[in-house]
Amino acid sequence: LNNAISKDEEKQKKVNKSNKSKKDEKNKNSKNSLPGPKTEKEPSHGKRKNNLAGNNLNKKHKEETSEMQINKEVKIEQKESQDATEKKIKANLLKRSTCQESFEDMLMGMDEQLKEFCARKQKNKDRKHKEREKTNSSNKPQDKEENNLDRPNDDLTTIVSDGGTAEKQIDETQKEEDEFSEEHDLNMKSKPRITKEDSEKPESKQTEKGDEQKDEAPSPKLNEEQDLDGDVTPVENSKKMKRVYCNASSGHSIDKFKKPKLEEVEEDDEIPQTSFACKTARRNTEKVKKEVKITIKAKEGKRSLKKGEKSKTQLKEEEQNKREAEKWKWTLRCTFSVVQRAEFAVKRWEEEHYEDGVKWMFLEHQGPLFAPAYEPLPSGIDFCYKGVPMKLSLAAEEVATFYAKMLDHEYTTKEVFRLNFFHDWRKEMNEQEKKMITDLNECDFTQLHKYFTEKAEAKKALPKEEKQNLKLEQDAITEMYGYCAMDGHREKIANFKIEPPGLFRGRGDHPKMGKLKKRIMPEDVIINCSKDSRIPEPPINHRWKEVRFDNKVTWLASWTENIQGLLKYIMLNPSSKLKGEKDWQKYEVARRVKDKINAIRSQYHIDWKSREMKTRQRAVALYFIDKLALRAGNEKEEGESADTVGCCSLRVEHINLLDNDEGQQCVVEFDFLGKDSIRYYNKVPVEKQVFKNLKLFLENKDPTDDLFDRLNTSDLNKHLQELMEGLTAKVFRTYNASITLQEQLAELTDPDESIAEKILSYNRANRAVAILCNHQRTPPKTFEKSMKSIQSKIETKKEQLGMAKKDLKNAKVDYKVKKDERSKQVVEKKKKLLQRLEEQLMKLEVQATDKEENKQIALGTSKLNYLDPRITVAWCKKWHVPIEKVYNKTQREKFAWAIDMTDENFEF
Repeated sequence: LNNAISKDEEKQKKVNKSNKSKKDEKNKNSKNSLPGPKTEKEPSHGKRKNNLAGNNLNKKHKEETSEMQINKEVKIEQKESQDATEKKIKANLLKRSTCQESFEDMLMGMDEQLKEFCARKQKNKDRKHKEREKTNSSNKPQDKEENNLDRPNDDLTTIVSDGGTAEKQIDETQKEEDEFSEEHDLNMKSKPRITKEDSEKPESKQTEKGDEQKDEAPSPKLNEEQDLDGDVTPVENSKKMKRVYCNASSGHSIDKFKKPKLEEVEEDDEIPQTSFACKTARRNTEKVKKEVKITIKAKEGKRSLKKGEKSKTQLKEEEQNKREAEKWKWTLRCTFSVVQRAEFAVKRWEEEHYEDGVKWMFLEHQGPLFAPAYEPLPSGIDFCYKGVPMKLSLAAEEVATFYAKMLDHEYTTKEVFRLNFFHDWRKEMNEQEKKMITDLNECDFTQLHKYFTEKAEAKKALPKEEKQNLKLEQDAITEMYGYCAMDGHREKIANFKIEPPGLFRGRGDHPKMGKLKKRIMPEDVIINCSKDSRIPEPPINHRWKEVRFDNKVTWLASWTENIQGLLKYIMLNPSSKLKGEKDWQKYEVARRVKDKINAIRSQYHIDWKSREMKTRQRAVALYFIDKLALRAGNEKEEGESADTVGCCSLRVEHINLLDNDEGQQCVVEFDFLGKDSIRYYNKVPVEKQVFKNLKLFLENKDPTDDLFDRLNTSDLNKHLQELMEGLTAKVFRTYNASITLQEQLAELTDPDESIAEKILSYNRANRAVAILCNHQRTPPKTFEKSMKSIQSKIETKKEQLGMAKKDLKNAKVDYKVKKDERSKQVVEKKKKLLQRLEEQLMKLEVQATDKEENKQIALGTSKLNYLDPRITVAWCKKWHVPIEKVYNKTQREKFAWAIDMTDENFEF
């Protein structure tokens, strides 16, 4: 930096000397031209003329002296501005040291190709400066006249009578300042210079002129340039080109869905930016450079702006920059490197929330990813009907492959599935196929099934490199479609892929299983984004059904599926800002229930004896929801979904009253299918008044009649809202689940236990909640195999432990005999080995116990949806259990807000 500054000072001195010598010569000539003292008396009639000539000479002399003073003042002001520029550039370079240690270190680290690149660029700059000097030195007479006419009457006025010396000097100083800033900031992108003639022309004419000049004197190596990696990339043969203002070090390819900020730059100033600090330094240096240029141009008389006044182009640029900064501020997070993201990370749950139901102010995304087109079966793979191969049409063949892929599944043995499939399959057949294929039992899908099975096995057997390539392709797709920009954050999208066509399965014994899920097209999809964003482009030759700008919803796209007529949505990932806010609000409402729970329970105890049957039924249903954490249950149309029920939709056939059962009185036996067709079976002792009311409700009713015939879910929730704002049946379920976890953890946790034993205690508390909420599952197919593997490991570890005990005993005997230091060290090693083996055995036994106890219990559902994560985080911090032992990576991202804000003293 010092070398560069000294070089610039030497250049400035040379320029000043040359200007000084020119002025001295000029002053001498002016002195020699002055008339000397006259000895002879002039005639009287010529006195008046001589006086006039003398006055003219004196005026001319005064003008020349004033011109010299003005030039001196201009020099002083130029020097001051140059000093200020140097100081600002030094400060900017010091700022830029955050992203690179120093300018000299960066130059020393360049390879030979980059040095050649920089040298070539410098030559081009020198050549262009020489050309500009020539054009500036050749002033036209008409320009001089215009300057004489338009010269401002202030201190910045320059005299043109001397051939434009001061003006030329200012131009040279401007060029030197530009060279200085360019030499000290390789990453700075400067704008093209504007000559005196161009400043008076419109922008379009200036561009045309620049293009003509470039065509006249093209550079021999201007059509290609070398990047940092040594690759040669083509460059457009124009002076200006559009450059994407984006961080090169970012690992995310967001250009597909981001509207980049464009900046006009010279092609010979292209050095890739590598960090946010470099960009800031470059912008600051550009700003200083613009101020210097404006000052010099004002002194030249090209622009006579008042103090504090800005030109139209400046105002336009500032307004555009503000709009772009506000509109695309989210790109900073998208382009930061890993270290910078950690430095500039924002705790989104601490940001201000919008009012009036507004969820976001800016939303942009790439749109959904549609399923790939169907690939026809290869030749030799045929569908057979009555043993005869048959070539199907593409539409019918595609639906046949859906059924063939499921031949080894139990669904294809169900009559409802088969009937629904055959009915929808025939709709896709042409007339000839409908006449021939009339019985599903005569259809042979064996070859198709074999083909897809072998294809799946071949995919599993791919080499590691090919699997890695496939993974990279999927990662690239996820990078393009799997993220959106929302209010300055880069949010992950949960399900960015449109569901592919296939056969509907449903949950449980669904009456519509086997029906055809049709292919979703862009014409079926509604896009939701902000008005000031770039609207996603549909696939070629397609269009969206509708584009909405609704910032009071959180979905990005939606469509209606053809089986049940339900809306499907593309939503944000659970780790997103909006999902985190929703979770926090849900658990805060559930926490408020503890302050109202005693009053609520007292109220429904009173309502058990109400004179209105509806009030009694509501009180008993609320008692079941509170005590058993039952779902409320909704009304459903017959034939549209599986026969699953909740509390309010219980039928007479679902309960059985037992006066006495194994010593317990007033016992109610529940047996029904709950959500996802999971059986709920439980025997529960109840209050006597509840038992009496149930007998009353069952009177004169058939098994298929509703137990609570005068109650529905909306009436129940309306009553709950009167008891507490925001209270619903689901909030009751969340409250009971969270409070049960907290009580179980306090009861089961032993401070003296190891971490593995504490985790077992946590899982047992979690299991108690899962049982309360009836979160069951079928044992995994690999359960027996994994249990055998753990048992074999336990047996092996026990054998090793027995051998270690024997070795320790022998080592102790040897130490008693020898009593030396070496035998003592052997004893210590054997003790440590024995302790380590005991810990490993204990972990394996805990793992086996935990696996056996949870083989039919789904712990994840309650952990993700019903348990306040702050209870778990506080427990981990209190007992020094790593949070990674309880929450996996996805769960930690989802509950980042709870991990950050919770301490060990939190209580639900």
